[in-house]
Amino acid sequence: MFSRNNSHPDNGTVDDAYTQVYTNTKPAVAESSAAGAQTTSRDANRGQWASKTEFMLSCIGYAVGIGNVWRFPYLCYRSGGGAFLVPYLLMLFLCGIPLFFMEITMGQFSSVGCIGVFRLAPLFKGAGFAIVIVNLIFTCYYSVIISYPIMFLSKLLSNKLPWIDCQNKWNTEYCVEVLDLGKRNFTHHTGFRTPADEFFHFEILKISESIEDLGGIVWPLFWCLIFVWLSVYVCIIRGIKTVGKVVYFTAVFPFFILFVLFIRGITLPGAMKGILFYIKPEWSRLLDLKVWADAAIQIFFSLGPGWGGIVNMASYNNFRNNARGDSFVIPIVNCATSIFAGFVVFSVLGFLSHQSGIPVATVATSGPGLAFVTYPQAIAMLPVPHLWAALFFFMLFLLGLDSVFVQIEAIISSVIDEIPKLRKHKALVTLCSVIIMCLMSIIMVTRAGMFILQLFDWYSASISVILICVLEVVMVAWIYGVDNFIADIYFMIGKRPGIVWRSCWVYITPVILIGMFFTTIIFNRDITYNGIRYPGWAIALGWLSCCISIACIPSHMLYTLMRGKGSLMETLRKQLQAVDWTPANEEHRLEYEEYQRSRKLTSELKAITVETMKSERL
Repeated sequence: MFSRNNSHPDNGTVDDAYTQVYTNTKPAVAESSAAGAQTTSRDANRGQWASKTEFMLSCIGYAVGIGNVWRFPYLCYRSGGGAFLVPYLLMLFLCGIPLFFMEITMGQFSSVGCIGVFRLAPLFKGAGFAIVIVNLIFTCYYSVIISYPIMFLSKLLSNKLPWIDCQNKWNTEYCVEVLDLGKRNFTHHTGFRTPADEFFHFEILKISESIEDLGGIVWPLFWCLIFVWLSVYVCIIRGIKTVGKVVYFTAVFPFFILFVLFIRGITLPGAMKGILFYIKPEWSRLLDLKVWADAAIQIFFSLGPGWGGIVNMASYNNFRNNARGDSFVIPIVNCATSIFAGFVVFSVLGFLSHQSGIPVATVATSGPGLAFVTYPQAIAMLPVPHLWAALFFFMLFLLGLDSVFVQIEAIISSVIDEIPKLRKHKALVTLCSVIIMCLMSIIMVTRAGMFILQLFDWYSASISVILICVLEVVMVAWIYGVDNFIADIYFMIGKRPGIVWRSCWVYITPVILIGMFFTTIIFNRDITYNGIRYPGWAIALGWLSCCISIACIPSHMLYTLMRGKGSLMETLRKQLQAVDWTPANEEHRLEYEEYQRSRKLTSELKAITVETMKSERL
């Protein structure tokens, strides 16, 4: 549906290869010199994936993360159950897959990271720096999130799960055991807490009263954080050589655990009640604009365009890799995992509701509350709870681990691509990057760490990444030109994207992204955690973390225009022309330049033919 097959230019069939040509097409070399901008030399020894499987598993591990388990199921239930799948799947095909294909193509064609791909329109290069900043913030707080499962795993050595009852030193007078919950008319927000809630907040986090009470470092959590960063470093120590091998385990094993938890969940009493609660459609919710906005945002942040990870992983692909097929398989696997995870989660929540007498709507939650409070509480009521707890938290750790090391590899590769002197010292750059980000994340393992983590998670990336994707799709479809981009794809894989792809890149996807950008701002509300409101200075700090990355975009534009030679319009025009947008491989580059010359010649011949026909008519 999205494309049609054509002959590859290397196969000797030239009719279709050069029929769709446009007068603004120039050879890549001419564009580079016209732009008058400097580009970094390509790294001939950058490396490639050992196999296509490594690339696919890396992308799946990157896309399938903790959010598939702790965000989507609750969002689906809250937004109309089964009816939510209508906008969700529509957004997948109209926004998610087109963006995924676009970013894979950009990385695979150019063999550069998330900064280098903006040589398509150098004026927008600030968006590449914005991606690096967003990733720095993200990896710092996300590494802390995946240290929580390690902390839980360390607590499984006792004879009984420490969150099974209220008979522990950290419990308060407000602790109420689960089997007693149904006898009380309250919610946990009115003062009462479950044993799992108090264990997570008072024993794992040792949480303070607010973000203003920083407290000291929670040392057990600190050592778990160190373990996480050591694990990350081991995974990326040799770049894609180690990443490509590690993902065979980190990307595959969580699916096995998820399946085991699903089988266990559906055999529990009350499981069907929870599942029906999850999938029962409320068709009236489709009239709610926020439901559609939530669907678009969930697809967007689940697949991960705009973060640099997709571009960077694709940059190590074989130049002739079928990027179009990958762009269907990976997003569909990701979304299917989210839907499947909903059955895993709600089967257990139905069991918890059945055992406690509390409605499913009351026990259902999202985010850290689901992963570290509600689900563990349900696990504690199962036979052999240590086994199920170990499987669940190990799964969370693996889901988070490959998302982190792919993001860090994107940062490192992009920086090295832009600073050639560092290419010989990649191992040292990797070590220094890990140490710096580890030090930056330590503040989030203090007693106020959860407040800080939630603050950055709430503000730092949501608006920035959407804006980056808007700029990317505008750069590709409107500035470089969708026809030129489609011609590049045809040269690379021998298949020309059809009218649906063109419509998505030019009209549909940009409109959806712009809508997401404004709805994210409109529906944004001041952050709270567990009912505790943040002070004004903290909210200002959160917005500052967002503005730092966004500011890279106009700052670089101003810097580029101010230092340009000639008039402002001349500089602007030059900075909107592609610079050295060619394949990295010398053989492919020569073929591409010949391909571009042929396109230009065909375009000129068509123009002459049109003029001749007009003259004959006159």
